[in-house]
Amino acid sequence: MVPGTEQLTITVGTHRHSALAAGPESGDLVLLLHGWAEFADSWTTELVALGAAGYRAVAVDQRGYASGARPADVDQYSVRHLITDVIAFAAALGSDRFHLVAHDWGGMVGWAFASAHPHQLRSLTVLTTPHPLALRRAASDDTRQFRDLGYVRFFRHLDGRAEASLLADNAAELRAVYGDRVPADLVERNISRLTEPGALTATLNWYRGPAASEFDIPAGRISVPTLYLWGSEDPYLGRTAAELTRSFVDGPYSFEVVEGASHWLPEEAGEFLVPRILAHLARH
Repeated sequence: MVPGTEQLTITVGTHRHSALAAGPESGDLVLLLHGWAEFADSWTTELVALGAAGYRAVAVDQRGYASGARPADVDQYSVRHLITDVIAFAAALGSDRFHLVAHDWGGMVGWAFASAHPHQLRSLTVLTTPHPLALRRAASDDTRQFRDLGYVRFFRHLDGRAEASLLADNAAELRAVYGDRVPADLVERNISRLTEPGALTATLNWYRGPAASEFDIPAGRISVPTLYLWGSEDPYLGRTAAELTRSFVDGPYSFEVVEGASHWLPEEAGEFLVPRILAHLARH
């Protein structure tokens, strides 16, 4: 465990979620949501910095990722359930209003949560993931964006082909997902956890949850103060959707491009992210 952090277990119904925390328990809560294929420790740099600034920063291993929270039914991975988890995490941590920082699939949940429960958020920070409606429009109008989301359509198959492909040859394809942008030791920890029995399927179930299409995430207009950070070299989520996101935010909004950074912003761009996140939280 990284100095300055502590391990927690958050119980939500029958599920037990492992988590990492930093900072005083009396500080304003900052809840951090990871994406695929990440765990709570993807936020190590941000956790330490937020804790040092006096916030109570908590990153949770979410549904499907925590070994104690892996329901078998695909229906249990709908965005509705993922939003309910966020409410329960905050309640278990003693907060009814908090800052939310989210990446990748966590960002999809973040947009949906902010749309449905704005009164519970002091602020929203999303890394890489455009607003779902912006992504749907971009995928419809931009041939490159539609092509770059081919992995999502592949992951939605329920016949095990995605798992077999990702785990073949000592998980070579799964390792390649990180594109040499994530520290090697963290990649190996991720691979170790994702190759536990049932773990990879549980994480892929986020892509397989009930939806009319892979882009049909229930998120409407956003009224909470929002910071959106996007890496210019993201191979999956392109500039068109990133720039369209502004159209769906009514509250105070800031958009910054992290030049030269890829999809894995929490792991590779902490020095850029931290001062901007701290300034955003301080304003709100």
